Order: sequence, then C-alpha cells, then structure tokens
Amino acid sequence: MTMKAPLRRSETPMRATFLELFFDLAFVFALLQLSHILTRHLHWIGAFQTLILFLAVLRIWLVTVWITDRLDPQRLVLQLLVLVTLLGSLILALALPQAFGKDGMIFASVYTAIQSGRYLFLLFFLRGTGIQGVVVRALWSSGVSITPWIVGALTHGIARSALWVFAIAAEYAVYALDIPLPWAGHVATWDPTSAEHLAERYQQFFIIALGELILTSGLTFNVGGFGSGQTAAFVVSIVTTALLWRIYIFRAGNVLPAAFQVASTPVRLGIGPVYVHLVMVAGIVVTAVGDQLFIAHPFGRTPLAWAIVILGGPALFLAGRASFEYVLFAQVSWDRPAGALVLLLLILLALHVPPLVAAIVATIVLLGVAIDDAVRVRRRPGGPVPPRAAKHRDGSVT
Repeated sequence: MTMKAPLRRSETPMRATFLELFFDLAFVFALLQLSHILTRHLHWIGAFQTLILFLAVLRIWLVTVWITDRLDPQRLVLQLLVLVTLLGSLILALALPQAFGKDGMIFASVYTAIQSGRYLFLLFFLRGTGIQGVVVRALWSSGVSITPWIVGALTHGIARSALWVFAIAAEYAVYALDIPLPWAGHVATWDPTSAEHLAERYQQFFIIALGELILTSGLTFNVGGFGSGQTAAFVVSIVTTALLWRIYIFRAGNVLPAAFQVASTPVRLGIGPVYVHLVMVAGIVVTAVGDQLFIAHPFGRTPLAWAIVILGGPALFLAGRASFEYVLFAQVSWDRPAGALVLLLLILLALHVPPLVAAIVATIVLLGVAIDDAVRVRRRPGGPVPPRAAKHRDGSVT
C-alpha cells in the first residue's frame, strides 16, 4: 500500500503554527551566539568567518520554512522532522563560538546531517509527487557541499574558511542561479503553497532578529548596572530597535503577503525577499554588536572597529530595506539609501566622539528616515499595489 504524501491541503490553516514559532526560539539563541562571536573577533577575518556561520544558520531556517510551507503541519511525521531539526539547530548554535576552532567537526557534521537528512526524508515521503524533482536537486546541492564542509573541518585557518565558503556558496547558488542538474537539466521550481504563510515566516524571522537585539542590550546592561552612562546607552539601543521595526514595516513590510499572491512567478519573488531579509538581519546582528560595545563602554575613545559596527549596522539594514522596496516595487525611496550613505560617511567623525554619542547619531539618522516615511504617507495616502509596479495608485513610492 502506498503511503500518502504529507502535502499541505487547501483547507489547512495557512498561518504559521505554534510549532514553527517554537522552532524559531533556537535561532534567537543562534543569532545571539553570532553577535557574541563578532564582538570577540572584531576584525575583518572575524567578520568574514561570522558571515559564513550566519549564512549556514539562515540556510537551516530557510529550508525549514519551505518544508513547512509545502507539507501538512498537522501530520505527525512533519512535526517530528521540525523537532529533530530544532534539536540539531541548538547543537549547531552551541558549536558556533568554536566552529573555526576545536568544534569545527561538530559544526560541519551537524550541519550536513541536518540538511542531507531532511532531503533524504523528503525524497522518501514525496516520491511520486510533482515536487520530488525539487528535492532531488536540493539533495544534489547538499551532496556537493558535504565534502568541503567535512574536509574544511579537518583543516585550519584560511583553508577551512575557503572550503566552507565554497560549500555554502554552492548551496545558495543552486537556487539563486537556477543551476540545472547535471543529468536531468532544469527541474520544476518549488512554488510556495501559501503566500500568506511564506511572507509571515519572513516577517517573523525579522522579529526574531529584533528579539536578539533586545536580548543583547538587556544582558549587556545587566552586567554594567544602572550607571548614568549605561542607562542612557540602553535607552538609545531600545529606541534604535523600535526605529528599525518601524522602518521595516512601513508599507513594504505590510504588503509582502499581497505581493506573493499577485506575483506571476512566486518562487522568484520568494527568492528575492530571502536575500534582502538576509541583508537586513545581518545589519541587525551587526547593530547588536555595536549595542554591546557602547552600552558596556559609553564613554572614552571610539576605535575604528567600534565606529564601523555602531554606524555600519544600521547602514547595512537601510541598504537591505532599500533593496526590499526594489524587489517588491522596482523603485526605492531616497531616504533609505541616503540614510545609509550618511551613516557610512559619519564613521570617521565617530572616531572623535564617545561611543554613546556615535550611537545617538545613528539613532538620529534612523529617526530622520522614519519621520520622512511618516510625512510622505500623510502627503500621499494610498494603499500598496502589486510587486514590480512602478508606482502606487497615487504616484507615491513605498
């Protein structure tokens, strides 16, 4: 007797389930670990290695999102798969601080086991369905990356970094470039089942990142106590977090579900938001590093590396947010790239002021972007339109 594939049914609720929200908790911890790693290794090599680990963590989350979007969340077999992935993700997060050190093999083994194991599971349970070819391609890309992940764990220094860069780049490139299978050419794309569900999961990952930012600020403040400088720095960090949230949700953040619903090629629109959310979340992780620094040391000299993360984190977020607009509406509001540019230009000036002052300056720039958003919507009220549209109904830009 053939086992029925556990695909999501049309009558199944399309909102994210409690199991998915529970799964996300592992990634609050993972992002916290990444921000601590970057804080301890605040140099170009450390930033590069942290980026590799960040891309791997995001890959675990992203594949889980697409699995839960396509399969029936009410099926026990899927719930077990998510819970096993949760356990593996927690072990992976524990290995992050020493992934480029003594725990390299643990990290590589757990990562490849999670990815390949899930694809093998899907290959079995989705046999005979129209999307099995997509799983075959995913398994192939995972198989290609296993060797550099494991061999990299057996090496050290530059060799490990180079092999792991190749491994993670291969996994992302298969989807971003639509690379065909060597023996079968192009396969059907894995179109999202629910635009509402997929958009909601992307938004929730952004909220996860903001949660990590608040957690980082609170933990750092707790160490220093209620000194005047630390208290002021903590307030600045929370205001910054609120502004990041406000800038994100302004129109484009709210219209994402509708954008998926009207997209002519949902899978391509699905890939675009993945990468722009990656940039925005990376900006938040860098901002969290800056928060740790200026809350712990609000006064004194601001080293160049500190200035880069304090001002560069919000700048990276604004760059990602501007790209988000372009993905949905094929145009960009001037205030976001302008704000990012101003923040980058202020980095050298930040060397001559205390870290807290540099953080206040970054907050003021973000506040200016948020105010410009509010003024623009009051002048030109109107709802959003489908993605890739040139303008809103009233001619305004999101």
